[in-house]
Amino acid sequence: MPNPNLHENKLKRALVAPFRGVVKWVSPTAYVKFQYRYITHHKCNLKHPIRYTEKLQYLRLFVYPKMPLVSQCAGRVGVRQYLADLGLERYLIPIYGVFDRFEDIDFNALPNQFVMKCSHGCAMNYICLDKDDLKKDILQKKFKRWLSQDYGKKTMERHYSSIKPQIIIEKYLGDGSFLPAEYKLHVYNGKAKNLYVVTGRKIDIRYTNLYIDWTPFDGSQFNGWKKADDPIIRPRNFAEMIRLAEKLAKPFPFVRVDLYNINGKIYFGEMTFTPAKGTLILDDDRCDFEIGDWLDVSPYIK
Repeated sequence: MPNPNLHENKLKRALVAPFRGVVKWVSPTAYVKFQYRYITHHKCNLKHPIRYTEKLQYLRLFVYPKMPLVSQCAGRVGVRQYLADLGLERYLIPIYGVFDRFEDIDFNALPNQFVMKCSHGCAMNYICLDKDDLKKDILQKKFKRWLSQDYGKKTMERHYSSIKPQIIIEKYLGDGSFLPAEYKLHVYNGKAKNLYVVTGRKIDIRYTNLYIDWTPFDGSQFNGWKKADDPIIRPRNFAEMIRLAEKLAKPFPFVRVDLYNINGKIYFGEMTFTPAKGTLILDDDRCDFEIGDWLDVSPYIK
């Protein structure tokens, strides 16, 4: 979906596009700084980052690519072992298998509904609501293309580059064609401070931003998304969700922990270390500084 807050100069984009690969190779830092300014219209100060989005750029470039645990937890397969090592298997979504190739999947052994995801990046998913409608030849081409991508190189989020490309097939948590709400908790230096709740996927998707005490955080709405028309009900076991997110996030300066809550049962979704590559356009620019105060990256700055 286009970002209505991103006012692009299409001619400038067309002129620059052929040189992006070269700039990435010659100077990843220059590329990231240019991308950040192009999208947010803010200069990126990497020597003394103050904004939340600036600090994400610093982590994206200089910290997370050097932390093997970040790469493990950014991967959909490796993060399952991370939860298991912490004794948190009970929060994992049941899976039907992990496959190196699409051809290795026995679709006859799968239930009617399931979710297929690539292990090594974002937006490489397929939700099957009815196996009889599955077009395997089209899906095979799609996953073959996805598996061949170095997602970290493509997006300059290098912590993804060392993740083995695989296909993981999970249990479908929805109810019919209705997809469950996602609770995306943001944890800064071990402390959950805010979240947004995604509702209405495939119907009328909304992102509702909240402080961790469940009061509205409307200024942190980002990239043109709108909040839900009606108030979001806080789960009764939300305190348990916070404890889980903070435990998972403990080794990292920042991470977003995505959770589901199905009839009171909490499921772990994924961990995202540089949301939207850190190029977020917040509805209220002051919130970029407010959130930036929550995130201390000084121990990592050289």
